[in-house]
Amino acid sequence: MYNDWINLVLYSDYDAVGSPENVLFLLMLAFVVGQIVGWTYMWTHRLLSYSQTFTASLVILPVLVSLMMMLMSGSVFVAFGLLAVFAVVRFRNVLKDTRDTSFVLWSIIEGMAVGTGQESTALIGAFVIALIMFYLRLTQFGSKQKYDVVLNLLCATDSGLAGVLKRHSRKVTLAAKRKVGDGGMDMSYRLLLRDPSRSHELQTELEETEGVQRVSLFMREDESEV
Repeated sequence: MYNDWINLVLYSDYDAVGSPENVLFLLMLAFVVGQIVGWTYMWTHRLLSYSQTFTASLVILPVLVSLMMMLMSGSVFVAFGLLAVFAVVRFRNVLKDTRDTSFVLWSIIEGMAVGTGQESTALIGAFVIALIMFYLRLTQFGSKQKYDVVLNLLCATDSGLAGVLKRHSRKVTLAAKRKVGDGGMDMSYRLLLRDPSRSHELQTELEETEGVQRVSLFMREDESEV
């Protein structure tokens, strides 16, 4: 009985997409190609607007499309059915994040794989794509800026700002600087903190520093990458 289950899961769609090893090889090849596309886009991008999630999506999309094409290659009826599913799906809210779109596409393709009896393709695709998603998350793929927080403040030229920033940060990058009023400076920093979980301590200490005013601190996840 258990052997029947194993054969059903691993070899039920053998004639459609080939062996499980072939499915795994094609998905990994698509991942490598996606990496080439993602890195090329990231290092050739020169416009003002840049999105890390869009760059990461360029890596996962070739894998999703290759999985979809495997499902469609086995039967023309599956191909028409897949197109019909995409035509039927509607969303109440527009998906503004390309990463969300990738997950919706992934869910639809997995459902089609299971529904058309291609169990091994569905399982292999699910594990491979999940690993790629974790890889993109852990490596922060597509991020051009290595920082934890964005700091905006108004300070006097003789304030003790530099010492406070060095105590809390491993790397301090001055992003913008503008003179305002009588000797005051409106400044924006990008900081790589020694301990991101203690960012509130940095903000509190800055607010108590003489000559420093209007302290605003934003985590990197809260800022649209530009």
